[in-house]
Amino acid sequence: MGSFGFSILFVCVLLLTVALRFWLATRQIRHVARHRNTVPEQFAARIPLASHQKAADYTIAKTRFGLLTLMVSSTVLICFTLMGGLQLLSVLVVQATGPGMLYQIVLLAAFALIAGLIDLPLDYYKQFVLEQRFGFNKMTPGLFFADMVKGGLLGAAIGLPLVWVILMLMEQSGALWWLYAWLVWSGFQLLMLVLYPTVIAPLFNKFTPLADESLKTRIEGLMQRVGFASQGLFVMDGSKRSAHGNAYFSGFGAAKRIVFFDTLLSRLAPPEIEAVLAHELGHFKLKHIIKRIAMMFALSLAFLALLGYLKNQVWFYNGLGVEPSLFISNDAMALILFMLVLPVFTFVFGPLTSISSRKHEFEADAFAATHTDGRDLVSALVKLYEDNASTLTPDPLHSAFYDSHPSATMRINKLLAGSTR
Repeated sequence: MGSFGFSILFVCVLLLTVALRFWLATRQIRHVARHRNTVPEQFAARIPLASHQKAADYTIAKTRFGLLTLMVSSTVLICFTLMGGLQLLSVLVVQATGPGMLYQIVLLAAFALIAGLIDLPLDYYKQFVLEQRFGFNKMTPGLFFADMVKGGLLGAAIGLPLVWVILMLMEQSGALWWLYAWLVWSGFQLLMLVLYPTVIAPLFNKFTPLADESLKTRIEGLMQRVGFASQGLFVMDGSKRSAHGNAYFSGFGAAKRIVFFDTLLSRLAPPEIEAVLAHELGHFKLKHIIKRIAMMFALSLAFLALLGYLKNQVWFYNGLGVEPSLFISNDAMALILFMLVLPVFTFVFGPLTSISSRKHEFEADAFAATHTDGRDLVSALVKLYEDNASTLTPDPLHSAFYDSHPSATMRINKLLAGSTR
């Protein structure tokens, strides 16, 4: 493929992706607005019209904000690639550092920093305007920027050594570098699963052991029934950042721990909390987690193999507005270009992932209904939909394309019918 041909292909796929996302978003906005003034029949006795309207307004606002971020990200992508932004950044970095590994590390770090600064106003608006307007924001600006700095430093401390190893493999391990890099990446991901609950997450949130003895006894009974062992039951101070609630388990092997948002515990009754947790444990017992990890590893292997081919193709660089150097390594540039364009070319395959995820959600619901009272899960879900302002009337096509969870109507109807088929 020639560089001009690849440029044309890239622009065409980008325009197709933007048009598709814009069309889906406008469908979602119109559909939610059309059903704003009527609570679906199966929820009419449980959710007030005011809450339903708030969820509709929140969904519309988020979708419109998504269109703004789409325009910004697409413009930034074109500026980095076809308009020569990455080429200019590369020249400036090599002038400051000279050729060699330092150039590559600084190029990646500079790109990440610039991308983060571009996203900063959007992130700030989302937190302190959008979330604030609907009563979900609990953060202060100080905490927002503290999280940003802490996350950046943590990302640098973890990411830069990993990037250095990957770049060394790309440079020195021959044609099969991508296979060795995949082994390193996979090992890193497994290590993060072990370290995240006990080392990383506590840097941002406070985790305290569950103090409610009756609830603890109920949950331990559930874990014994389903054969799940954890390192402990913890409550996370999610309320200092958001009014949204959730429960999850994290970790791997002996490091598994169950975590409840304090906002969740304050809203749900003990039987409902047990049912929500049973759903989360269903993902574990039905091996959904292992399947997702295996899929992630398989896709990362395929993508790294593709990068192994592309990094040696001049048309790949030229077609994206970069002139590959004959005197310094282009490996860091290849990584950046690949990360930029991969989402463009893979977006249309998103529904395949969503279909698999929704299937897993139905299965986890059925698992929860087997080991707890399904009516408690229905009650808990209705409360969570209301508290999180989740729309009950999403556009079916938008939902099928994007949503990792089934719509509220489909999910609750299946639970009430006692079937997930």
